[in-house]
Amino acid sequence: MSFVYAVTKSPPVLVSPAGPTPAVTIRPTSTDMSRLNLSFTSFHVFEGRVHEPAETIRRALSRALVHYYPFAGRVSGGGGHGDDQDVVFSCTGEGVVFVAATANSTLEDVRFLEAPLVIPLGDLAVGYGGPCRVSDPLMLMQVTEFACGGFVVGVTWNHGLADGFGLAQFLCAVGELARGLPSPSVVPVRYDESLPDIPQLFSLLRETAAGNKPEHVDFAYFDVTTPWSFVNRVKAEFSSRVAGRRCSVFEVITAAIWQSRTRAIDGRRGGSLAPLVFTANVRNHVGAKDGYYGNCITSQLVVATADAVADGDIIDVVKLIKDAKERIPELLANNKQLAATVDDELVEALCGYRALYVSSWGGIGFDGVDFGGGRPARVMSNMEVKTVPTCAPCLPCSRKDGDGVNVIASCVTEEHVDVFRAELARLFSGDPI
Repeated sequence: MSFVYAVTKSPPVLVSPAGPTPAVTIRPTSTDMSRLNLSFTSFHVFEGRVHEPAETIRRALSRALVHYYPFAGRVSGGGGHGDDQDVVFSCTGEGVVFVAATANSTLEDVRFLEAPLVIPLGDLAVGYGGPCRVSDPLMLMQVTEFACGGFVVGVTWNHGLADGFGLAQFLCAVGELARGLPSPSVVPVRYDESLPDIPQLFSLLRETAAGNKPEHVDFAYFDVTTPWSFVNRVKAEFSSRVAGRRCSVFEVITAAIWQSRTRAIDGRRGGSLAPLVFTANVRNHVGAKDGYYGNCITSQLVVATADAVADGDIIDVVKLIKDAKERIPELLANNKQLAATVDDELVEALCGYRALYVSSWGGIGFDGVDFGGGRPARVMSNMEVKTVPTCAPCLPCSRKDGDGVNVIASCVTEEHVDVFRAELARLFSGDPI
C-alpha cells in the first residue's frame, strides 16, 4: 500500500491581542477599497526547528496584534462591497483565526512543496471559501509542523487591509516577538492622511464592467525555475542594444512568461489585445510614512497586441515592460490618465483570458521573516479564488536560487499547458534571442 500524505488540523481558535487596543475605526483608502474583497495566501516554509512552533507563533501573534490591532478587527458598514462609501475597518479586537496542524511526512518527503504538489496547498492554510465578506476575520493563519521538525506557516488575509509589503512587515514583527524581542523593530502605521489618491485599475474595471461578475477558473498550477543563464543573457543583450539602460530580473522573467503564454493560447492571433498588468509599490513615489502597512500600490497597464508580444523579439517585450515602469510617476501625477486609456475593447480584454496579471514577490520582505529557527527555505503564494490569469515571479528563498529564479503561475488552462511549457523551454534554451 502506498504512503498516504496527511495533514491533521486542530479546531480553529481566535487569537486576540495580548493587551488592550484602541476601539477605533479606520476608513479605507481608495487603494484599500479596490482590493477589499480579495484574499491571498502566502506560504512560508521553514526548515530550521522551533520548539512547539504552533504555540510559539500563536503567542507571538497575540503580542503582535497589540501593535497591529486592525488585523484583529473586522470590516463593517455598507455590506462590504468595494463601491460602498461607509465601509470601515472596525478595530474590535475579535482576533485572528488560528489553526495548529501536523503532517505525517517530512519536508523532504513533499519536496519543500515543489511541483507537482504532494500535499494540496489548501491543506496547509485556512481559507475564506470564496470572496471576503463582512464580519469575516481579516486574517487566517495555520502553522503545520512536519515530522522532521520543520514547519509551514500559511497566512490568508483580506487584501483590503494590507498589501504584500504590509503583510511581510507584520510577519517580521511576529517573528521578532517569537524570538524574544520586547517590541517590533518597525513602528507600524496604518493610517497616513498625507497619502494622495492613487490611480487603481481594479476600481476602474469594477465601474466599467459592472454586472459582469467574474467566475472562478481552473487554471493549471505552474512552479517554474527561470534559469540564470537565460536571465543574464537577456540582460546583457538588452544593455548592448538599448544604450544607457539596464533591465531588471523582474522585467526579463515577466517578458518570458507573457510572451510564452501569448504564443501558447493564441495560435491565430490577428490584432487581438494581450494586455499585461503588473503591481508596483509606490511608497517612495508618494512619500508614505515609514512603517505604513496599508495598501500603497498601483497596477500599471501595458497594452500590446498579441502579435507584438508573441512574434516580437524578447528584448522588445522587455522594453515594453520597462517603459511602463518608468511611466509610473507620470501615472501618479495624473489620476485621469488611466481612465483615458481604457476603452470597451480593452476592458473586455482585461476581464478575459488574454490578459496577464503579475505581482512580483521579490523585495517585499518575506525573506526576512524568522520565528527563531532561521529564515524561510521557501516562500510561495496562492489565490483561493482565481478569476484571471496570474503570475508571481521573483519568489524569495527558493531552494533552487542557485539554478534560477522561482516563478509560480496560474495563467493557462489545462488545454494550453503542454504548449506553454514547450514555449518556455524553447525560450530558456541556448537558442539565439
